Amino acid sequence: MLDKREDGYHDIVSLLQCVSLSDFLIMENSSAVEVTTGADIPRDDNLVYKAATLMREKAGIASGVKITLHKEIPLAAGLGGGSSDAAATLMGLNKLWDLDFSSRDLARLGETLGSDVPFFFHGPASVVEGRGEIVSPVELRKSYSLLLVKPKISISAAWTYAEYDQVSSSREVLTKRPADIKLFCQALERGDFELLSSLQGNNLEPFVVRRYPVIGEIKRGLKARGALFSSMSGSGSSVFGVFGSERDAENAREYMAPHWCRVVKTVRSDA
Repeated sequence: MLDKREDGYHDIVSLLQCVSLSDFLIMENSSAVEVTTGADIPRDDNLVYKAATLMREKAGIASGVKITLHKEIPLAAGLGGGSSDAAATLMGLNKLWDLDFSSRDLARLGETLGSDVPFFFHGPASVVEGRGEIVSPVELRKSYSLLLVKPKISISAAWTYAEYDQVSSSREVLTKRPADIKLFCQALERGDFELLSSLQGNNLEPFVVRRYPVIGEIKRGLKARGALFSSMSGSGSSVFGVFGSERDAENAREYMAPHWCRVVKTVRSDA
């Protein structure tokens, strides 16, 4: 996390990694844009709806689409669910409507929908900078087992950043620099967990833990159950633990009730 920008966003330096967890979207031609989902997402806040209407406008076509969204990624969890859905909508409509937008064109459209959306046109692993629009893919050829844990709270990213700004405006907030991210990627590729533990960090985490102590409790619980390291994901409220094997992750999962839990694998760059 770096400085707040004049446009109100924050300059970030983060490593984003795709994992084996996804939502599902079914698209059918229709006369209007319609999105149905069992999740409690108001239409005006639904990034799938926003992406579809944006694509329709930019393509200059009269066609619509009916999109059925099946959510597997929890809402307001810091896992990029809405951003990945927006990216998938842009990519899906590019095919459904037989358009010729390039990946770069789609990423630029995605940038207007959310800071994390451009990453999904460059994954499975990338260092993202700026407000999220500067995406530099990295080669990670190892796959790791993660246990994702989300407590029964949902955290607004806007709230988290506001908490960060309130404290950083009154005192200096220490941040990790790009060099640390590069070292982190190298350690991740080597499986150097001792170095990974010393380098990993989320600048937003202390502010979230102060308001929601359960985040810290989950993190300590994951470490006690064998996680090689653990951190809050994004702006919260999910926490992930990295384990040496899928079995170790599954064993730890048994102790994480009543929280939502899911064992996933990171996606290799050569997959």
